[in-house]
Order: sequence, then C-alpha cells, then structure tokens
Amino acid sequence: MSAEFELCPGRKIGGSNPCFIIAEIGQNHQGDIEIAKKMIRMAKDCGADCAKFQKSEIEHRFTKHALERPYTSPHAWGPTYGAHKHHLEFSHQQYRELQQYANDIGIFFTASGMDEMAIEFLHEINVPFFKVASADTNNIPYLEKTAKKGRPMVISSGMQSMETMHCVYQTVKKHNPNFTFLQCTSAYPLPIEHVNLSLIPEFQKVFPDIPIGYSGHETGIHVSVAAVALGAKVLERHVTLDKTWKGSDHAASLEPAELAELVRAIRTVEMAMGSPIKQMLPCEASCHSKLGKSVVARKPLQKGEILTLDMLTVKVAEPQGVRPENIFKLVGKKITVNLEKDATITDAMIDG
Repeated sequence: MSAEFELCPGRKIGGSNPCFIIAEIGQNHQGDIEIAKKMIRMAKDCGADCAKFQKSEIEHRFTKHALERPYTSPHAWGPTYGAHKHHLEFSHQQYRELQQYANDIGIFFTASGMDEMAIEFLHEINVPFFKVASADTNNIPYLEKTAKKGRPMVISSGMQSMETMHCVYQTVKKHNPNFTFLQCTSAYPLPIEHVNLSLIPEFQKVFPDIPIGYSGHETGIHVSVAAVALGAKVLERHVTLDKTWKGSDHAASLEPAELAELVRAIRTVEMAMGSPIKQMLPCEASCHSKLGKSVVARKPLQKGEILTLDMLTVKVAEPQGVRPENIFKLVGKKITVNLEKDATITDAMIDG
C-alpha cells in the first residue's frame, strides 16, 4: 500500500484514504472573475475536493519574442500570444479574492505555479499544495526550489519518460517527502488509445513509497473511474461550464453534470473495492441458506458403517450439514446413526 500524507489540512491521500478529486478550472474562466467564482461553486457542489487554477507571472514564464508572436487561433483572446495570455491571467489581488471565496464555501484552493515567481506568490498566499504542470516536470531548478518550500507537491508526468521521472523523484525526495506523481498524457482531448492506464500500477511498482494518481484529458468519465479502480489516489480533470466556449481546454473538460457523475461513480467504486479478505459475508447468508449445498447420504446408511465415497453425494439439503469441500475428510470415518437416502450428514454423526 502506498505511503500516505496530508495533502491539505485534515485531508490525507494515499493508503486507504479516498481519492482526492481536483477540479482543474485552469483558464476556462475566460478571464472573468465572476465566471471563476461560479466554477469554484460548481466544483464544490459537484463534490470535488479542490478547485485549481493556473498561475503565471507572464514575463517570467515567456520570452519577449514568444509574447510578441501573432496569435491567430480561433481560441485567441488577443492579436498576440502575450495579449492572449494577459487576458486570461488574474492579478494577485484577484487570486486572493478567489482563494477567500473558496475558503468561504468550503473547498480547497490551489493553482499550478507555471514559473518560479508564480510559485513564490502561491507560497505567499499559503496554498495547501503546489501542482507541478507537465511542462515543468523536467525543469529541475524549478523542482528543487519548489520542493524546498516544504509544501506537498502533485506532479504530472505528461511528455516525460520513466527515466526522467526517476530523476524527478530523486530531485524532489532530497528536499520533500510529501509528493505524488500523476500518470498523464498531454493531448487535448486525449485519444483513448494513448491514455496508458497501465502506467498507474507501473508507477506504483517503481515508486512504492509515494501515492500515484491520474490527470486525465480524455472525454467522458469512464477512464477516470477505471484509474481510481486501479489505485489512483489523486484525480485531476479539467472542468468547464460550457464545452462550446472559446478556449482549447473546454473540449477536454467536464461540464457540471459530468463532474457530479464522476464524483458519484468514484465514491461508488471506492466502496465496491471493499476488502481483500475472501470469506462468506453476512449478506450472503440468505442465499447460502437457500442454495448452499451439503454432503448427504447417496443411499441408506447403517449405524457403524465405514464411509466410502460412493456412499456420499452433494445436494441442496435441509438442514444443512458438512460442507462439500470436506467430503473427502469423511471417507474412512464411522457413521454413528442410521440414515435414509438423501439425509443430511452433520459433523455430530461422525465418529472421530
């Protein structure tokens, strides 16, 4: 069983704890703080554990030339990539307002720090954990500085190799024991054949001392439910209020009804996982009393006879007696009573 740690105040992940569900709002708020608040409320109402955004200090994340390049995508919010990103970026004060709103309604709030200065700001406002986006997973200087802050870390693995993830593990582990890896494929929306859920147990095998989770960009909820059944202890899914809105992430996001159904399905699957101990359960008693079979006499038996296998058979009987798996233990034993054909054989009728 994977190690567990407290990801947010009072909320552990790993071990037997419930899957921690992150509603990734990202930049699907369209640059509108009121829409952002509606999305936080939606995440809370649907049962998610955390509402998450993406925080950039734009001039620290992008080069001057990257910001100046023309941006002609149908999803563009400005004529250049810089204008587009500035439109979608909330100010520090707006982040504090969103954080306070999340606190007021009772849902955890954090963000992916998309550059080192963003991490500094998120640390300043005391987010419960840092999310490392796939684009920064191999950014070793960033990882070291982030790990040294001492907050738990949730690290996506999109666009990385297992060799790189070993390096990430060693880098973070030196400074911070509380982190988790998320299996992730960075495509929006993600073709099902490239989900690679089999990497969840592989990650569990390679990194047995940390919880493993899943960040999904596929459409629908079935794959994400399967990820939890495979042992994902953190699940991240993008969410939206309307998949038809402008923005490249909306198509791979869950609308409110889908998010609510996902949460219900995950909690149902977690309950269904139950116990690894195989035994007859109290809920099976009624079925067993009606259909459970016992050893009975194949023919009339006389008191004192030594039992042979051809004297015995297995049937549904009333009352119940020796369980069928014990039939061979009766061979060579003495019967202590007279029995008619089809009579139940009980332990009390056997000598020795």
